[in-house]
Amino acid sequence: MRELLLSIAQGLVEAPELVRVDADEPSEDGTVVYHLHVAENDMGRVIGRQGRIAKAIRVVMRAAATRDGSKVAVEID
Repeated sequence: MRELLLSIAQGLVEAPELVRVDADEPSEDGTVVYHLHVAENDMGRVIGRQGRIAKAIRVVMRAAATRDGSKVAVEID
């Protein structure tokens, strides 16, 4: 899952070497929270207008997690 989020984010930004993904331990309900860190200049590219790209990233990650039988959440820091 981490590699999927990393590859999506690196494809969107101008500085792919600065993209970092951290994961929290699973919560009580089994949800793993992934924290996406990008350069400050690339924040707008990852969020998109009215948050559309961020929503799309979250949808893709949830769909991939459902295939694996897990739960994920994505936070953009």
